[in-house]
Amino acid sequence: MVVFFRQLLLSIFTGAILAACTVRPAQVSPEPAAALRQEPAANKQLVTYVTGNPPLVTDRFLLTSPDQEIVGALQVIHTRYEDTFVDIARTYNLGFDELIEANPNVDPWLPGEGTRVVLPTQFILPNAPHEGIVINLANKRLFWYLPADKDGVHAVMTFPIGIGLQGTATPTGITTITQKIRNPTWFVPAAIRAEYAAEGTPLPKQVLPGPDNPLGGYALLLGMPSYLIHGTNRPAGVGMRVSHGCVRLFPENIERLYSEVPVGEPVTIVDQPWLVGWRNNRLYLEAHPPLEDDSRDWPGILPGLLAGAMTSAPLKIADHPDLDRVNAIINAGRGIPLPVLFDEPTTQSYLQTALMVNNIIVLPPLVREQVAAEGMDR
Repeated sequence: MVVFFRQLLLSIFTGAILAACTVRPAQVSPEPAAALRQEPAANKQLVTYVTGNPPLVTDRFLLTSPDQEIVGALQVIHTRYEDTFVDIARTYNLGFDELIEANPNVDPWLPGEGTRVVLPTQFILPNAPHEGIVINLANKRLFWYLPADKDGVHAVMTFPIGIGLQGTATPTGITTITQKIRNPTWFVPAAIRAEYAAEGTPLPKQVLPGPDNPLGGYALLLGMPSYLIHGTNRPAGVGMRVSHGCVRLFPENIERLYSEVPVGEPVTIVDQPWLVGWRNNRLYLEAHPPLEDDSRDWPGILPGLLAGAMTSAPLKIADHPDLDRVNAIINAGRGIPLPVLFDEPTTQSYLQTALMVNNIIVLPPLVREQVAAEGMDR
């Protein structure tokens, strides 16, 4: 059932799938970008499920060392009966697939009242230079390493992303941001027009800025011809394989990148489903299912990953990875950094240490009224 609904969601939110997104470079808005927009307060209501602590920040983390490999912390919420993974993802800066992986036994559409949902908000940083933008396709996440502030403090920002579908995958490689465009026009590639025409849903040659434009309000052009980092008019698809190669972000996240990332910023795109890293003398493994079109021999790569991690241990560690535990983490593919050394907490025990935080999902007006009515009845 979960697979069926996920496919349904894909069909809905890839409505105007982008293959090699094309925009007109001349349509560049002057800098700087406008301030972040907020929806009218009358159209939403913040309703908290007060079961724990205020949620932790999930989009910006300080780096206390150049060698830091892990950021963030696991969190947990209790759902309300009307919550879905789409709601949870947008609220806590996560992608849909991240939540699916982290909560394999929870229905993403009907999680149920009071269900415990793990928020996978701890991340092993990709094995790439801590510079500019780094995109890891395997976990569908973008990391932007900020320049040091006036006190020399470094930080990294991270956002979930939508990436290319199988057959039109987002390419790996090293490039730069070559241009920033506000309110881009989408010039629909001929191949996409032909594809949609064959299905009886022809597309125009161009889509002007506005609510029907799948590029959203902002686009960052890459040195890879025809590939962009951009927003979307269908944010529920963020965190999934939904495009023909471009990288999609939530509207609020692309607006922030547009405002702050300079032209010329380096961009490194990698595909690393299995990540290892140290924190507090504990070795962690974060395992995502490799993408469907990833033909590399990851079981053959694994011994080198573990050996390299042990070589870079911060202290002399007499212990070594528990291979049974390693294999169990890989087979589960939950996308959560989990300890792998002998005598470390089991996966279940470790997940129980996640911080319980308040459910702060914004409810639409109709549900808000229902919640208010229920409150009056109590």
